[in-house]
Amino acid sequence: MARDSTSTDKRRRPRLDQPRTPGLRPLLPAYDPEAFGRFSERIARFLGTGRFLVYMTATVVVWIGWNTVLPADVRFDEYPFIFLTLVLSLQASYAAPLILLAQNRQDDRDRVNLEQDRSRNERSIADTEYLTREVAALRIALGEVATRDFLRSELQSILKELDERRETDGWLMGRDVTDAHLGRPQQSTDPEQD
Repeated sequence: MARDSTSTDKRRRPRLDQPRTPGLRPLLPAYDPEAFGRFSERIARFLGTGRFLVYMTATVVVWIGWNTVLPADVRFDEYPFIFLTLVLSLQASYAAPLILLAQNRQDDRDRVNLEQDRSRNERSIADTEYLTREVAALRIALGEVATRDFLRSELQSILKELDERRETDGWLMGRDVTDAHLGRPQQSTDPEQD
C-alpha cells in the first residue's frame, strides 16, 4: 500500500545540509556569556573586600553563638557544626570558579591592553626613527649651507687679513680704509695743495 505524502512529511527527519528552523529551541538554557562574566567579576570583587570578611565573620560568630549559647530546642546545628561546614564548603565551591572566571576575563583584558601598548610602542619607535633620520638629513643639508656664524667668522678673518696687508704693504697708499670704502676723497696732508 502506498503511503500518503502528508504522513511522510510529518515523519521526515531534519536534513543535515540545511539550517534548523528558528522555532526549535535547544534543550539547554541560553545565557549571555558577557553578562555572566560581568556578574562573576562583581561577585569576585565583593569576595575580595573587607566588607565580605566582616559579614562572613559575623555570620560564623552568630551561627556558633546561636548553636552553643541558646537552649537545646532552638539549636539547629550541634557542636561539630557540620551544617556550618557544609555551608562554608558550598560557598567556597561557588566562589572559586567565579574568581577564576573573573581572573580569566582580567587576563584577556590585560592581553588586549598589552597588545595595544606594544603596537603603540612600535609606532612610537618608528616615528622616533623617522624623526631621527629627518634631523640627520637636515644636519647634513645645513652643513652645506653657510650659516650666519660661519659668514661672520669668514668676514672677520678677511678683515683681519686686510688689516695685516694694509700695515705691511701700505695698502691704499696711506688712505684711511673707511674713506676708501665710503667713496670719500682722500684728504691731503700736504699744506701746499690747499
